[in-house]
Amino acid sequence: MASRKLDLRYFPGFRPLTFLCLFLLYAPLIIVMVYSFNDSISITKWGGLSLRWYHEVFFGPEAPKFQTAAFNSLTIALIAATLATAIATSAATAMIRAGNFKGRSFGFVLINLPIMVPEIVTAVATLIFFSAIGFTTGYLTIVIAHTVFCIPFAYLPIAARMQSIDNTYEQAALDLYATKFAAFKLVLLPLMAPGIFSGFLLAFIISLDDFIITNFVKGAGIETLPTAIFGSVKRGIQPNIMAISTLLLVVSVVFVTLSYLVGRTGEKSK
Repeated sequence: MASRKLDLRYFPGFRPLTFLCLFLLYAPLIIVMVYSFNDSISITKWGGLSLRWYHEVFFGPEAPKFQTAAFNSLTIALIAATLATAIATSAATAMIRAGNFKGRSFGFVLINLPIMVPEIVTAVATLIFFSAIGFTTGYLTIVIAHTVFCIPFAYLPIAARMQSIDNTYEQAALDLYATKFAAFKLVLLPLMAPGIFSGFLLAFIISLDDFIITNFVKGAGIETLPTAIFGSVKRGIQPNIMAISTLLLVVSVVFVTLSYLVGRTGEKSK
């Protein structure tokens, strides 16, 4: 008797459960986006469509604070994502192209461990480490912490891309008297480019959106956009915070979408 194809869509209660999960996940985001265009100063009463609070974000009295925080977030994310991508590319090359070696499985565990460990634990451990070595918290500690935390996120698409590339390309280059470095630089690296770029985008947005680790290691006198938003929310939720949150959400969606599309492009070009 032929087995019937398993289709979760037809399981009793699966469809309403799916819609419920989607509603709980995205309804708060939609509410924030809608009320960021509210003309009223109240966050609960609708006063008509307006770009008032977006103007407040860029030209209001708190604009310099948020602009500085945004600049810090962007530069930290750019540096951390670049370093994390470079390290992840090297790690993927060693893990996938170096063959079996002692400690390979343990290396996989170490690379993926930051994803599995609760972020609050990582934040506390990082702060304790910096305190133990006498390292003053500030801009540099955020960059270091973000770089370490972003490595596994950059590694995943890079490793997936490298695993999909047959090593016969490199063997052909070596047969044509290319050095190992030349084969990597001129053959493997261009083929890996979509995965590397996708990993960079993913690491960038993870760093840009991070709050917990940043809040622990930032020290006094420096703010990123998430920590600046949190500081303002502690004094009460203002409509301009909804506008900033919407802008940050749009940036996050754009980068995640780009990462996905680049990864798909790389798969089609194999």
